[in-house]
Amino acid sequence: MAKRILLLNGPNLALLGTREPAIYGTTTLADVVAAVRAAAEARGWSVDDVQSDVEGELVRAICGARGVYDGIILNPAAYTHTSVALHDAIKACEVPTVEVHLSNVYAREGYRHESLTAPACVGQICGFGLKGYLLALDALA
Repeated sequence: MAKRILLLNGPNLALLGTREPAIYGTTTLADVVAAVRAAAEARGWSVDDVQSDVEGELVRAICGARGVYDGIILNPAAYTHTSVALHDAIKACEVPTVEVHLSNVYAREGYRHESLTAPACVGQICGFGLKGYLLALDALA
């Protein structure tokens, strides 16, 4: 049966490719979406993607995934460290969710070392750039 995957990207990720390329690289969000979609389609799966800088929109997308999607790939970006609302939405929706970060958050500022969202997820992948999203897709297989 074909799986449906929801790809969610949080605040400032629309600026990928130009925002702090020394940390995040030159890959754009369009590149990320295209790569995940191609890898999913090769498996016969479909991907819907959402990027929002607004926490409530991400919560709404996660809650709306219940019964619709088989998995979520989530880069909560800065909300990783602040959002109880995203944590609660992930728990409530009961859709397997993999948290992804382009950079190794544990090699950066101390405040980035705690994720409020990761405990609600089936796993966390960080530090591998675009490949992390593809690893998350593999994990949801």
